[in-house]
Amino acid sequence: MNPEYPIYIISKGRWESRLTSKALETMSVPYHIVVEPQELDKYSAVIDRRKIHVLPFSNLGQGSIPARNWCWEHSIKIGAVRHWILDDNIRDFYRVTNNIKYRMRCGSSFKAIEDFINRYENVGLAGMQYEKFMPRKSNRRPFSMNTRIYSCILIKNDLPFRWRGKYNEDTDLSIRVLKAGWCTVLFCAFLCDKITTLTMKGGNSDELYKGDGRLKMAISLQRQHPRLVKIVRKWGRWQHSVDYSPFKGNKLIKKKDAGALQGNYGMVLCGDSEIMK
Repeated sequence: MNPEYPIYIISKGRWESRLTSKALETMSVPYHIVVEPQELDKYSAVIDRRKIHVLPFSNLGQGSIPARNWCWEHSIKIGAVRHWILDDNIRDFYRVTNNIKYRMRCGSSFKAIEDFINRYENVGLAGMQYEKFMPRKSNRRPFSMNTRIYSCILIKNDLPFRWRGKYNEDTDLSIRVLKAGWCTVLFCAFLCDKITTLTMKGGNSDELYKGDGRLKMAISLQRQHPRLVKIVRKWGRWQHSVDYSPFKGNKLIKKKDAGALQGNYGMVLCGDSEIMK
C-alpha cells in the first residue's frame, strides 16, 4: 500500500548520494524531489525528470525554509489535505516488532501512519522516530505524543503556520503547533534511518552548521520560545533542550466516524531485518 498524501524530498547538492530517493525507489513509493534550478541537470541525469520540481529561487542563504514552504503551497494547489516532507539523507525505513527492525520494502508504513492520524480531528504533525534512537530492549510504546517531529514529517495543510526563520525549523514548528493546542504523534513502530548531521556533504552543512552555527541555532530557538528552551552543552557541542511537559494536556480527539485500521497493511515479515542494537 502506498501513501495517500504526496511525499516531497527537499534536496541540495546530493544528486550523487540521493539516499532518500533511492530508499523510496526501492520501496516503489511515489515522490516529488524539489531542487534548485542550477542543479536540475545533475539531478535529472539520475532521477526521472517527471519526479523533479524546480524551485523559483536559488542560494537564498536561508537553509531549507523557502523550499519547505514551496512544498506546502504546492501540495495545497494539487488538492492534498496533508503532505509529507522528507530530508534527503534518509537511507532506510523500518518496521519494529518484538525488538527486531525490519527494513520496509513497500509504502505501508506511510499509509498506516496516515490512516491512524486521519481518525483524529486534531493531529497537526506526525512522523517517524529516528532508527538510532530505538535501541534494543528499550521499553517503547508504538508512538509518543506531543513531542518534536523531525526529518520525516506529515503536515496538516490547513494549519495556520508556515516554516520560518533559518535554524531549527522542525523544532520551532513542532512547538508552535503544540502551543496552539494541536497534537503531534511520533511513531516508534515505524522508523527512518537518517544519516547524522554533518557527516555528509551537501544539504545545509555549509550554509548553517559551519563555525559557531550550532550555538546560533540554539540561541535562535531560545529566543523564539524562551520559556521552553535551554541551551546546553552535549556530545561535545552546543544543543537546545526543550521542555515538552506543558503539552501533556493536549489530548487526541477521535472523529465520530473514525473507522477501523486495515490490519497489517499487507506487510509480511521477511529475512531482510536487523536485530536492534
